[in-house]
Order: sequence, then C-alpha cells, then structure tokens
Amino acid sequence: MWGGRRLLFPLPLLLLALLPGTCRGREAAPGAVTCGSVLKLLNTRHSVRLHSHEVKYGSGSGQQSVTGVEASDDANSYWRIRGKSDGSCQRGTPVKCGQAIRLTHVNTGKNLHTHHFLSPLSNNQEISAFGDDGEGDDLDIWIVQCSGTYWERDDAVRFKHVGTEVFLSITGEQYGHPIRGQREVHGMPTANHHNYWKAMEGIFIKPSMDPAKHDEL
Repeated sequence: MWGGRRLLFPLPLLLLALLPGTCRGREAAPGAVTCGSVLKLLNTRHSVRLHSHEVKYGSGSGQQSVTGVEASDDANSYWRIRGKSDGSCQRGTPVKCGQAIRLTHVNTGKNLHTHHFLSPLSNNQEISAFGDDGEGDDLDIWIVQCSGTYWERDDAVRFKHVGTEVFLSITGEQYGHPIRGQREVHGMPTANHHNYWKAMEGIFIKPSMDPAKHDEL
C-alpha cells in the first residue's frame, strides 16, 4: 500500500527488478561462458559428456583418447576454456560466437585435437588429446559456432576445427574393454544434430565488464 493506494506491478517486471546483476544488453551477459572457465560439455543428442583419460588409442595416432561418458560426476570430464594463443582470451572475458579457442583437459593438461587419422569405430576423423601442460600445436584450435553475440551457458553450440573443418561429434558407437560403454568422439564434415554441445557443470569465471557498463550491475 502507498498513501492508501495499492500499487500493482506485473510479476515478471517485479522479479526482474529484484534480480542482482541484471544486464540490459548482451555485451557481457551473466550467463556467458568465459575465458578461463572450467566446465563439462554435454552432447545434446546422445546425453554424454566430453571426456578424456590416460588411455591411448590402439590404432591411428596412438595419442590420448577422447570419449563420451554418461556419468555426470566423473572428474576426467572437465575442460578449461583458453584462447588460441596465450593472452588472446583474457580470464573472465565472455567467449564470442565465432571465436577461436582451445579446450584443455584439466587432469592431463592435453588439448582437444584432431588430424587426418580415422577414428577406430566409425571411420570418421579421430579426436584425441594432445600436448603437454596445455601446449600443443595449431591442430588444437576450434571455432565456437553459436547464434548470438556470445556463447551462453544455456545455448547448444558447435565446435568446428580450424585446421580440418570437421565438427566435434558423437554418433553413438560404444567401446569395449578397457573403456567399455564409453562413446566414440570423432570429427564429421557436416553440421548436424550429432554435433551440438551444451555447457554443464563447472566453475564459471565471472564475466568482465566494460567500465562504461558498470551502472548496469
């Protein structure tokens, strides 16, 4: 009540006004995935998370294998978002659609990588984890494909490899021993429903804000 009158506000507007950190634009949306964040990536078609471990391929490159796992609590499914080169993706900066990034496997320090080897189950392009302590080569670079200005946590996005132009994909093939039940991850030349990924569990670094936009916090 105010001066004997009841003031009525539309519920969505009232809730929006009460939300801390509401941003009026998309310049640095609170839900954006940011450089330096550590996260798990879910393939939306097959409901498995991008995964790696100290198990090498028995064919192809012989490099560390990359798979998909159903478990949501596996510590070997965390990846760090980094720029294509050191200093090109400042910590806390929202990742733009179309930006080139590296995905570094947290537990082994190797980068998501692909090259012209056949994957062992589907004969698509092999995806591996490569390098040491986050340093590999130019075949570790991927473009984030999304529809807006920034990669939002709620968005399904694609990762297109810069060097070979394949998309990070899963089509459901399952491994046997010693990684029984895990899915093959591979590169496909066409964009389709097998290569959509969504950010899931993780530690998301707070987006950096342009000083001119601080009044929006």
